[in-house]
Amino acid sequence: MGSVSLKLGDGTARFKRSTLCSSAVNILMLFSVLATNLFALYAFTYSPKHHTITPFHHKNITLISQHVSLIIKQIDSSQKKLARIENQLLGYQTLNVSRPNLANELKLFLQHHQLPLGKDSRTGITEMVASVGHSCEKSAGLLSQYMTYKVSGPCPDDWSLAQKLILRGCEPLPRRRCFAKTVSKVGLSTWSGLGCKNINCLNKKPNGFAFDRQKYVKATSKNDFLIDDVLAMGNNGIRIGFDIGTGSKTGTFAALMAEKNVTIITNTLNVDALDSDFIAARGVFPLFLSLDHRFPFYDNVFDLVHVTSGLDVGTKPEKLEFLMFDADRILRVGGLFWLDNIHCGDDEEKRTLTRLIEKFGYKKLKWVVGQKMDGAVGSGKHEVYLSAVLQKPVRI
Repeated sequence: MGSVSLKLGDGTARFKRSTLCSSAVNILMLFSVLATNLFALYAFTYSPKHHTITPFHHKNITLISQHVSLIIKQIDSSQKKLARIENQLLGYQTLNVSRPNLANELKLFLQHHQLPLGKDSRTGITEMVASVGHSCEKSAGLLSQYMTYKVSGPCPDDWSLAQKLILRGCEPLPRRRCFAKTVSKVGLSTWSGLGCKNINCLNKKPNGFAFDRQKYVKATSKNDFLIDDVLAMGNNGIRIGFDIGTGSKTGTFAALMAEKNVTIITNTLNVDALDSDFIAARGVFPLFLSLDHRFPFYDNVFDLVHVTSGLDVGTKPEKLEFLMFDADRILRVGGLFWLDNIHCGDDEEKRTLTRLIEKFGYKKLKWVVGQKMDGAVGSGKHEVYLSAVLQKPVRI
């Protein structure tokens, strides 16, 4: 798709993209347009000397009209071929980059880039291919809006748009060539697109926003496990972990584990607040990612995977299995899988989750099933919750 020329004498490298096929189509289209204009000019300006319309003249005009119609059809066909060639060159079959009103920055990002020295002997690749979620095709309008900005200027304040795309399965999002918004002082007053600007307001939300430090230090129910107890089950071999679920929106678990010299990466999205900003302000690591995305980590790297939600069995069993297998993939042998107050609804849903967990052959270090009052006002209904600490086995 491209050719590369290097000039090493002055220490510089120049890259020139060759689009021979596209150029040929463009020349053909230009020729067709010129020919159409000439025929049209002849048809509308030609006048016989005696102003007498003969059958021969009618025949000429009819013939010219047919030629014009044929050329228009050829132009239309050439445009469609050009769109197909452009998609083939970019390597995208589902995301139609030739559609009108698509941001030029998005097209530029999706272009393949040839490696300057040709094929890489270690990986075997010859070009760098941009990564973008296939579901972005269903939200091409929003994606184009996301990629509309001034190059080298400030990025639009559109975190909510980015999250909307992520929740629609459009991840990873494409990179952008603009400067992210910066603030001189971290605080709730800097959060855009939110009704709440203080902690008291956020705590009134249905899910709350409280710093529940006591949950992991002092148990309030039999389903609440203490951090020190769980770390002891890991024989002091817990160094890094991954925290999954909406229960981690304040980063309290990660902050408490940091006091124990354990590094925790917290998976989060912004719900009612910019949770990522809040978690980072506490000196711990937020990962802006939906639970539908494959975890961007290598296999067997974490000593601990802590889950507070996402395993709710109200979802489709297959979807739950995909999440479980991915969490198991990143957990090392002997690592701990901590299920923290997983909502099961009733005993049948608890049995469904239990059967799934047993597929993995984990060793049950601790397993507690309890009931809690439903948080809905006036409900009075007891819900089933599961808490467990499991150890990943060696698999042959």
